Amino acid sequence: MSYVNNLRMFVRVHELGSMSAAARDQRTSPAVASARISELEKHLGVRLFSRTTRSLQPTENGRIFYDGAKRVLEAIDEAEAAVMDVTQNPRGTIFVAAPLGIGRRFIAPQVPAFKDIYPQIDVRLRLSDRAIDVTGEGLDVAFHLGILEDSTLKVRLIADCPRVLCAAPAYIARRGNPVDGAALVNDRHDCLNLRFPGAKEYQWTLQGPEGPRRHDVAGPFESDDGDVLTGWALDGRGIVMKPVFEVAEHLREGRLVPVAVATPPLPTQLSILTQHRRLKDPKVTLFTDFMTLHIRDAMRRALAGPAPG
Repeated sequence: MSYVNNLRMFVRVHELGSMSAAARDQRTSPAVASARISELEKHLGVRLFSRTTRSLQPTENGRIFYDGAKRVLEAIDEAEAAVMDVTQNPRGTIFVAAPLGIGRRFIAPQVPAFKDIYPQIDVRLRLSDRAIDVTGEGLDVAFHLGILEDSTLKVRLIADCPRVLCAAPAYIARRGNPVDGAALVNDRHDCLNLRFPGAKEYQWTLQGPEGPRRHDVAGPFESDDGDVLTGWALDGRGIVMKPVFEVAEHLREGRLVPVAVATPPLPTQLSILTQHRRLKDPKVTLFTDFMTLHIRDAMRRALAGPAPG
């Protein structure tokens, strides 16, 4: 398997553009990563990367070899999946990414239960509210909260998610309850924004009498962690736009109150993204089926509230 390992390392170095990043991705050291690339170059008799102290770039041979190496690894993965006994011996590692709030509430608590059922499957869970490049980061599964306008990935819908604009009673007492999206902007309400490179949440799309309309909202605080925004809202620092399931308990207990109810936010969606070829991998199917079932059940319970009695 050493040649296959060398190929995997080459592909990740090419995709990540860094020897050290590829080494971390493959759970090894930069020295081992460099040795694997050197061994591959010696075998092929060509240079695959141009290295300087500040950069690493694929050579023309490296770019050509990448496409072939990628196909070879995909074929190996599919062949291994085809002979794997799904019901008796699923095994391997799944690389998973998810938004922070979704990951903390619904996915991370279920990973140990999944591991108990499938002890030979390891899960590497990465949580972030930033945009994820599923293919470039070598992910098997990515949970996505938002409307996908276009995607080359396989998309599996978990749930439609209504959203709400809300604020703490203390904020409303101080600044008032805006009736609609126009009031948010005209009265310069403090809006708490999810902001990372490429984020669009600073423009809130709200439903009005004439259809959806974007509002350029602003505020003194922003973060790339949605749970931080919820915390600021609870502290009376501004208005936040959240999926209802994330703040349902706060709304029931009165810690947050809906605002601008005349123009509610457009709903969003929670989906699972996978590369098309990964769907043939039994462990990916087992994981996505398991998480879809448990996330839907957890969302229903979050929206319904505690059982009576």
